[in-house]
Amino acid sequence: MVVNFNTARITSLALAQVGNPQRGESLKTSKELCQFGEDDVDMLTLAFTKPFKNLDRYHFTHQSSLDLNEMNSYAGTIFDQQDRFLTYSRKIARHLYDQTKHPNIKSGDLCVAYIEDIKVDGKPVSGIAIVKSESLYPFLEISDKDGDLHLTTHNGIYPEKIDKGCLILNTEREKGCIVYTFDKAGADANFWVRDFLGAKALKDDDFKTRQYAEMCVSFAEDGLPGDVPTEERYRVANDAIQYMTERDQFDVNHFQEEVLKEPSLVENFQTYKSQFTDSNGEELEDKFTISKQQAKRMGGKIKGIMKLDTGVIMRFTPDFVERESDILERGYDEQMKMKYVKVYYNEEM
Repeated sequence: MVVNFNTARITSLALAQVGNPQRGESLKTSKELCQFGEDDVDMLTLAFTKPFKNLDRYHFTHQSSLDLNEMNSYAGTIFDQQDRFLTYSRKIARHLYDQTKHPNIKSGDLCVAYIEDIKVDGKPVSGIAIVKSESLYPFLEISDKDGDLHLTTHNGIYPEKIDKGCLILNTEREKGCIVYTFDKAGADANFWVRDFLGAKALKDDDFKTRQYAEMCVSFAEDGLPGDVPTEERYRVANDAIQYMTERDQFDVNHFQEEVLKEPSLVENFQTYKSQFTDSNGEELEDKFTISKQQAKRMGGKIKGIMKLDTGVIMRFTPDFVERESDILERGYDEQMKMKYVKVYYNEEM
């Protein structure tokens, strides 16, 4: 699924201030829709869509019936009856307030926006963006007043640092809509996705690829024995991602033969994979169609950094992996009584 916001346009906006009932804080919702000028549309649209690029897809669920999921019901009503946007935006704010059951969840400003002409696989789709900002940031404004310049200080929402958000798309409604969501500062990890949205990750090929790629990178960094050198860890992680970017289908048995090769490495991988599955509570599928976009994205998260106690830092790149055995040498100097790393090169870049 390809989502494009280039033609998207915000048409309605409702506001609320959501406190924490566990601390005796109140809920305040706007009585009228927020008014904004034509000149503000582009800026507001960017602010409400930018956070939702490159996120995993979720969908609304319920253990008994999808009709009993409050957020799915509220979103469906808004999509079908846009004139009730304000009423159901207030219901969304109330639902968030009622689900705030953890004393450490921060109060914050809530914005509910209706956005039209989001392109999903080239087709226009409407969406509902819900963002919560739990922190105010200071900014300065210089204004011309009475023939002179004045400096005024304000506190407001910084779009780049919105704490929580979701974008509900009016598509695949029979399966619970497509939902993009994030929570950067949740005191209770399950609060936003499970309690408020009632959503679960959509286990498509993007999800499966990202999950396996994350596990492989984590295995290279933390799952290998402690005496494995940094360059070998980087090679394992890089080879795993490269395997995914070069193939259309993933098969764990073929992956172990092509990437890990050594029996001891395969054994370590299988042990780590079992531990990873237990900690996440979900089985990893051993065969699936690879999402190359997700695999490449994970490739950028491989650290590949060697830090030495003498203040030297070395960073490896994919080009290094191809020549590792030829250009890097490790050893121990008896005279210095220190380990050493020797790197061969032709010229400085």
